[in-house]
Amino acid sequence: MAKLDSVAAVRLTQTAHGGGCACKIPPDDLERMVAGLMGSDGATNEYELLVGLEHGDDAAAVRLDGDTAVILTSDFFTPVVDSAYYWGRIAAANALSDVYAMGGTPLVAINLLGWPRDVLPIELAGEVLRGGLDVTRLAACHLAGGHSIDDPEPKYGLAVTGIADPARLFKLEAGRQGMPLSLTKPIGVGVLNNRHKVTGEVFHEAIEVMATLNRDASLAALAAGVSCATDVTGFGLLGHAYKLARASNVTLRIDPSAIPILDGAREAVRDGYISGGSRRNAAWVAPHVTWGLKVTEDERILLADAQTSGGLLVVGEIPGAPVIGELLPPGDSELIVG
Repeated sequence: MAKLDSVAAVRLTQTAHGGGCACKIPPDDLERMVAGLMGSDGATNEYELLVGLEHGDDAAAVRLDGDTAVILTSDFFTPVVDSAYYWGRIAAANALSDVYAMGGTPLVAINLLGWPRDVLPIELAGEVLRGGLDVTRLAACHLAGGHSIDDPEPKYGLAVTGIADPARLFKLEAGRQGMPLSLTKPIGVGVLNNRHKVTGEVFHEAIEVMATLNRDASLAALAAGVSCATDVTGFGLLGHAYKLARASNVTLRIDPSAIPILDGAREAVRDGYISGGSRRNAAWVAPHVTWGLKVTEDERILLADAQTSGGLLVVGEIPGAPVIGELLPPGDSELIVG
């Protein structure tokens, strides 16, 4: 394939089979893949592993001393929008979110870039990196170097190192009965991104939501004394809620009418702009959900919609975040919706 001549003519979403967090390996496949790696990693050194693979938390955390834990994560994906610059911003915000989702502060990140250099202009790669740099600057996080490969499909993200107070880490297993459940960003970016990929329509509100850092939400959660949170990404709201409920041994009751939804998302579901990742999410959580009689099939899909750079799902209340449910004692289902 010849290299495209015009940067302006490139639709990045057409260069990859999927887009954003919707291109994640499905959650059931992922859990089978890492099942043999659960428990102790076998390493013996003076630093305690505080968070590993056991519950599928957003990052790993190691205690350096009594006051400091180091958080490590990486995240990258294929283009979610056609704008190279905004794809870079969104991918960087999404990677940094794993640190915020554990109550940490990102300190330094490195770029992860896969680029089809014989197909796409190298100037576009520069725009992706510029977007990532602008977001890390906004987060007051150093961005220093990284790694790149020649790849048939473009991919971009960050590996991030942060720090946190080990006594105040947000953990999936720390949810407690009787607590409210809050959500800090609206859902629906998955179906809107899929519509964008198919039609070229641009949804500015969705782009703004994806490019927004979860820093302020994380700081508000820390100030409120939150101990349990996660971010909502490729497994959808219900997928991440199920992981939280399972790790904390509780049932989550979720009120669909309280969940903020982006303009145009319901119409995108109605018109069939649903990614394979969202459908797999819906099938994965279905055995663990008790549905209310008024919850429609379209709503079920939207609640499982694969999000990219979504908000924080917080056990507790924080300013500006709607309460969408509560934590109940364990029952027959991990999730009650409706």
